[in-house]
Amino acid sequence: MGMTTPPRTLAEALRARDDESLAGLLRARPDLLTPVPGDITQLATRAGTRASVVRALEHLDRFALQTAEALAVAPDPAPYDILLRLLTGDGQDDGEHRDDAGAAIAAALPRALGTLREQALVWGESDRLRLVRTARELLSPSPQHPSPTGLGPTVAEATAGMSPGRLQEILTAAGLPATHDPVSAVSALSALFTDRTRMGELLDTAPVEALSVLDRLVWGPPYGEVTPNPTPPVKWLRDRGLLLPVSTRTVVLPREAALHLRAGRAHRVPEPQPPVVVAVAERDPQAVDSAAAGQAFLAVSTVEELLKSWNGGGPAVLRAGGLSVRELKKTAAVLDVSEPVAAFWVELAYAAGLLASDGEADERYAPTPAYDEWTDLPAQERWVDLASAWLAATRTSGLIGGQDAKGRALSALGPELDRSAAPEVRHRVLDLLAALPPGTAPDPESLLARLRWERPLRGASASAGDTTDLRSRIALWTLNESELLGISGRGALASQTRALLSGGPAEAAARLAPLIPEPLDHVLLQADLTAVAPGPLERPLADMLAALADIESKGGATVYRFTPGSVRRALDAGQSAADLHAFLAAHSRTPVPQPLSYLIDDVARRHGHLRIGAASAYVRCDDEAVLNEILADKRSATLRLRRLAPTALAAQIDPASLLDGLREMGYAPAAESADGDVLITRAGAVRTPPRAAPVPVPEGPPVPDPTLLGAAVRAIRAGDTAATVVHKATGPAASAAGALPRTTSAETLVTVQAAAMTGSAVWIGYVNAEGAASQRVIAPVRVEGGYVTAYDHTADEVRTYPLHRITGVAELADDET
Repeated sequence: MGMTTPPRTLAEALRARDDESLAGLLRARPDLLTPVPGDITQLATRAGTRASVVRALEHLDRFALQTAEALAVAPDPAPYDILLRLLTGDGQDDGEHRDDAGAAIAAALPRALGTLREQALVWGESDRLRLVRTARELLSPSPQHPSPTGLGPTVAEATAGMSPGRLQEILTAAGLPATHDPVSAVSALSALFTDRTRMGELLDTAPVEALSVLDRLVWGPPYGEVTPNPTPPVKWLRDRGLLLPVSTRTVVLPREAALHLRAGRAHRVPEPQPPVVVAVAERDPQAVDSAAAGQAFLAVSTVEELLKSWNGGGPAVLRAGGLSVRELKKTAAVLDVSEPVAAFWVELAYAAGLLASDGEADERYAPTPAYDEWTDLPAQERWVDLASAWLAATRTSGLIGGQDAKGRALSALGPELDRSAAPEVRHRVLDLLAALPPGTAPDPESLLARLRWERPLRGASASAGDTTDLRSRIALWTLNESELLGISGRGALASQTRALLSGGPAEAAARLAPLIPEPLDHVLLQADLTAVAPGPLERPLADMLAALADIESKGGATVYRFTPGSVRRALDAGQSAADLHAFLAAHSRTPVPQPLSYLIDDVARRHGHLRIGAASAYVRCDDEAVLNEILADKRSATLRLRRLAPTALAAQIDPASLLDGLREMGYAPAAESADGDVLITRAGAVRTPPRAAPVPVPEGPPVPDPTLLGAAVRAIRAGDTAATVVHKATGPAASAAGALPRTTSAETLVTVQAAAMTGSAVWIGYVNAEGAASQRVIAPVRVEGGYVTAYDHTADEVRTYPLHRITGVAELADDET
């Protein structure tokens, strides 16, 4: 595949590459692979399209991008030495450490140039480097789109269309010999600006104010506005061509003059090496792991508490999708966290597939069936599921509370929270943390500087409505969310996270398991109607205690408080007073306090004394005095009760509202069925239909696997062979180059039979059942029954072709076989 002459086009340069290099191009720019190009020419054409080039430029690091920007303002083609000089300067400035910087640039340039070559943004030999035309157009200067280097157009570009008389005036003012040839005049002016000695002599005669004007333009933007009667310093510069007119009111500093003033450098500060991530603290790795493990357990508990609070059916889904601000505030209050943190937990549960909308007419959020499976897992495996979902999710909770492109508020669980860059940024932040020694907490600013160096153009590639550096914002959110989730502890990456990144979920769970406290099977009952759980509780105990008591405080120990309402809740769930006494006695390390026993007996005695059924609703009670008391209470007016019998009242509201109303009045009514039996209410009955976790929104075409890359390269090579092969005529009806071969049926049969016997390849024209014509290079294996079975080099597979659909056949030229 080697070439004896330099390539004249990008297609020729790509054709000269080996298969591994072509696979590297497709791996770096997967958008070129969809669909698979038919040949090298199609690949080169697609690689030069604007959308593809923009995407490739956005994935360059800062120095590779600076190299491309330097090539955009260099002569086309540019020798390697000129490119290096544009990045290092001509050595005429007095900047400190300039020699060291030049050495660093010279050492880094081959890598940057190799990246540009690999991605087909640069091609050609070292003495004739060419930036692809689309990239040159994107990075070249213009009044509407100034160059990233801050350089303006060349003298030749800026003087295009200028009258010969005006050129003569500029030459005379600059002390150059007059010439009537515009080309010679432009060349003479360019030569002056690139000659350090003569340019220095010219600037020595400039007024101080004129040099100040040049200082303001030299690093860009190079354009300035002038009045019809410019000031003397501006007039001095304009007369000598140091400022050239772009329009009647705009002038520009030509590129050659700016490079002289910059000492030949295209960039003020070349950055050949990535910034170092600075450490701000060195912590004990064991303390980091313990802190992260504690937060990991809290994360699991918080998500579980969130979904328990929505067990009976969560908040309604907004018409436009998502969670209302009021419901988010209620959720934050239940979890005892701020609203942004509550939004993070809600989004995390959704990303993990534990939460979804139920899809009903009155759509509400509720746990999914996967939640029940998740709760049965050990705590460490539950954490691994949450961490893995967070790493892969494109949903970005940090955006909640902001606005989209149309000014609408972004809500939790809403449809506009996907940012395709989020997974990449999260992984990269964690990789940078993993590169630090264990226990090291990084400086966030140095971390952001490193990310900006790696993707300088991607920060501004935010979705509509985002106006700041999206990648930096996601990186900061990643640091905060890592602490919340237990990914990191005290600012440093935990060992269980390092295991998750390098070894996978099983290794991470095994590393985390010893750090999570074992669940307890007991609590400590207090005389003030509270119970203290000195650690995490076993699930049956925690579920029963959650029904019997209210959580009063959390922390290292959880405090539960028993109230009449909480005891009634347990009785509503089907427990009896005897069951509750037995439960407390079995699970308390302290004696059951007498006040708690009295509370349970008192509530149980009154529980179900009143019965609520459907009339619309009714109340019945064997004690007439109780019903008289209810009717006499002014608070019952809203219930619209009337007596049907000495022991029954009727209401014009539904049973559920009547239950709530009487409970607010201090009674303990129970609902009953049509048969008169007490209805038992159990929590956790509402589940959505099976829902898969939301699929992350991809940032672009996925990186192809090696098998697909190999097949694609073979298909491109085969298509290129079919498109560029030289054919030999096999008869009087020989085909013209580029057309389908035409032979008679007899000639076709004889040729393919001969090829099958010799194992050689032939070129055929083929028309499929839909009438589409194509050219193919095949190696016939068997010819029988009106069909030819052959290995198709174009499709890279064995196929069978009807002979009557082959328009003709031609042998490959000797140099191709």
